Amino acid sequence: MYDTDTTTVKGNGPLNAPPHSRQHLTSPPLQVVRRNGAAVPFNPEKISIAISKAFLAVEKGKTVLSSRTRKQIALLTDVVVTALVRRLPSGGSVHIEDIQDQVELALMRSGEHDVAKAYVLYREKHAAERAGQAHGTPQLQFNIDGDKQPLDAAKLTAWVSRACLGLGAEVSPKAVVEQAVRDCYDGIPFNEVRRALILSARSLIEREPAYNYVTARLLLDLIRAEVLGESAGPAAMAGAPEGKSGYAEYFPHTIKRGIEAGLLDKRLAQFDVARLATALVAERDFKFGYLGLQTLYDRYFLHIEERRIELPQTFFMRVAMGLAINEIDREDRAIEFYNLLSNFDFMSSTPTLFNSGTVHSQLSSCYLSTVSDDLDGIYQAIKENALLQKYAGGIGNDWTPVRALGSRIKGTNGKSQGVIPFLKVANDTAVAVNQGGKRKGAVCGYLETWHLDIEEFLDLRKNTGDDRRRTHDMNTAHWIPDLFMQRVNENGEWTLFSPSDVPDLHDKYGHAFATAYCGYERRADLGEIKLFKRVPALQLWRKMLSMLFETGHPWITFKDACNIRSPQQHVGVVHSSNLCTEITLNTSATEIAVCNLGSVNLMAHLQKENGNWVLDQTKLKATITTAMRMLDNVIDINFYAVGSARNSNHRHRPVGLGIMGFQDCLHALQLPYASMAAIEFADNTMETVCYHAYSASSQLAQERGAYSSFKGSLWDRGILPLDTLDLLGEARGGQVEVDRNSTLDWGSLRVRIQQHGMRNSNCVAIAPTATIANIVGVSASIEPDYQNLYVKSNLSGEFTVVNEALVKDLKALGLWDEVMVADLKYYDGSLAKIDRIPDGLKALYATAFEIDPTWLVEAAARRQKWIDQAQSLNLYFAIPSGKKLHDTYLLAWRRGLKTTYYLRSLGATSAEKSTGAGGELNAVPALIPEPKQCLIDDPGCEACQ
Repeated sequence: MYDTDTTTVKGNGPLNAPPHSRQHLTSPPLQVVRRNGAAVPFNPEKISIAISKAFLAVEKGKTVLSSRTRKQIALLTDVVVTALVRRLPSGGSVHIEDIQDQVELALMRSGEHDVAKAYVLYREKHAAERAGQAHGTPQLQFNIDGDKQPLDAAKLTAWVSRACLGLGAEVSPKAVVEQAVRDCYDGIPFNEVRRALILSARSLIEREPAYNYVTARLLLDLIRAEVLGESAGPAAMAGAPEGKSGYAEYFPHTIKRGIEAGLLDKRLAQFDVARLATALVAERDFKFGYLGLQTLYDRYFLHIEERRIELPQTFFMRVAMGLAINEIDREDRAIEFYNLLSNFDFMSSTPTLFNSGTVHSQLSSCYLSTVSDDLDGIYQAIKENALLQKYAGGIGNDWTPVRALGSRIKGTNGKSQGVIPFLKVANDTAVAVNQGGKRKGAVCGYLETWHLDIEEFLDLRKNTGDDRRRTHDMNTAHWIPDLFMQRVNENGEWTLFSPSDVPDLHDKYGHAFATAYCGYERRADLGEIKLFKRVPALQLWRKMLSMLFETGHPWITFKDACNIRSPQQHVGVVHSSNLCTEITLNTSATEIAVCNLGSVNLMAHLQKENGNWVLDQTKLKATITTAMRMLDNVIDINFYAVGSARNSNHRHRPVGLGIMGFQDCLHALQLPYASMAAIEFADNTMETVCYHAYSASSQLAQERGAYSSFKGSLWDRGILPLDTLDLLGEARGGQVEVDRNSTLDWGSLRVRIQQHGMRNSNCVAIAPTATIANIVGVSASIEPDYQNLYVKSNLSGEFTVVNEALVKDLKALGLWDEVMVADLKYYDGSLAKIDRIPDGLKALYATAFEIDPTWLVEAAARRQKWIDQAQSLNLYFAIPSGKKLHDTYLLAWRRGLKTTYYLRSLGATSAEKSTGAGGELNAVPALIPEPKQCLIDDPGCEACQ
């Protein structure tokens, strides 16, 4: 009657594919596997027909469907088709039962319960009829190089069993194979069988997180087949000797092919490649989860005509060789770097992973520049943006010097159009010049709060108004002086100026800024400055917070905290942060600041001591010492598309060592994020990381020499980041409200730095780490868990994410079952409303929107006291209010934070409240997009990490 196998409809049914569904006909080809194993092309019209018949069955006596019903059918068809295409973005096969599951699900979710009930009863009736008529399962065959062979489920099960080794009894090879075979058709290519196994294992992750690793291992086998040839099979899996032997044999071939193809630096051939090949550890391939390995395959592995030439361990060694290329003992260093990367102890940032060892070794993450107030300077800055973005650099532009709307142009005696039209050009340049064809260009524009164009700057991300004065693809951020925050507190007036009338304000901060600014206000009162505007400071602040909530921009960053606490204040001014608000370096008309990033995996540095998890101080020191050497090497190896970036980077040599896996550590230690114990952990871990980073930089200075502008820096004067809190408090006329306790011997380090110098002007910055955290398989940066069960959507597709620590704890209590999975889906990954879960677990696994943002600020303040740069700090508000936003951002300022990043509100998320019973890949609620540019990978920091 209305089976999706049906191809025709008798009577007055609909029956063309609805307009919305037609767009999917141009998507990657899908095949439908019928119950007899035959495969037919996917046709959305059949879904429309099936749904139409279901409606006709309910509307008894009707032969013509109403206009409203037809529209509903069109929408439902589009929902089903979208779900199927989203599940298989690269094409593939889908079983007829899966399609019917999706139809049933769409009917239920749309509220068409009577129609859904009729559809379910019809399916059950015909399933019973088929069961009575069954005479055995047809024998399918697969095709490999033109040779057809039986599709033997027993052999497939033995194969999948190799992918399940060591993962416990919770994983079932049989369950993976049964679902995969159901999606196969007669004559299916063998690679499609492999993909069916991957999709089958992937669909089971929500019920058992260990399937994440089964899926990754099955994907690894497919990748090996592509790289090494079709002969690769089960023997290459599970850390078998053949796997190690294959690496040792193939690695020299990889380097040779890469050089011949013009992808790799010819100097890599000068390494003892055979020796490096023996250092590759094949078993480390099994450290990957599915998301991590798929991300590497899609975006990081080198390829020739779309065929990959790298495997995970050859990739890490290639990166390590690129970073060791100038080392005297380069093989030893390459192996040292490789071990750090392949063990997931530390991970370099995305540009370094993309380009290390290649012919264009642009390895740096962030570039900061100041735009001059003339056409040559403006378009030079835009050109430099394009050149830097081409090789995967993320950009932060300081636009404050550009004169405001209505300012006089001396050369033409006309009036300026202000900074906004040029920001539009910068926006469109970021869209036009993507990052090496691998991801969108990414840029953030900064403007100081006294700029006369600041009110229009606030509106740049709005979806209404003149689109010629909007920047929908560009991030924006405020650069706020302390004087403005003081006027907000006092409910005072604030004066907006054009920088052409007050040119020195741009380079002043602290007391000097306040003195000059008040002087300009007096001149405006006397009529000496004509172009200005007075606004209530609190009113402007409220609008800033309102637009931040409405559009996510401009972000809130604090000029004086960044400058007064900067080690490099003797040679310049910090005029902005970067794309992700963690970099605070000097810029000028002659210097583009550059920063090279990488992050320590904190979770890899926990060890059990007397049954409790503690931070392994010895391992952490060793990791940071090597990591700082890797980051410092980037400066000399880096390909600089712009000369002023090269000059600045060689002069100051800043790097940004960060952390990731913070939330995972809290889970292991059984510490709720919203607790004083977690704040103390944030304090102690950051103190340790910073201590060893500064110590390692001083050791490098002893070996290689201090950076050239070291003399006169705060380092040289014996003033360490912790000490600068007093400088900031003094400038503000009051104490910065942060705990000053320390546990390590900072006095000795202070003396050592003054004696030997520092190799790097800046050492520590906490970036978002979205993509590299995905690769490693840990929580991003310092972020709380977004949800405990959700689907992550990024440039590599969709991935079910389950909180493994939570599942482990629920299993220990006997609470992990199908009902719990369903409850987590219904409540969007939150435990709060699931009665049978103990309160202690609810607190421990509270998600980002369940944690008061005050706790995030307090933890960030404890970290910031040790950090010489800043941190990408997202703030989450379940129920935003003007007062809550005001109080939270005011607290961030009072605690001495330098910057904040995205404001995220619960209202912007979506959730699906029910799922089918078929284990559909899209059954997990809340398809979460990564933050845009630097989002929770498109992006925490798509451009930086």
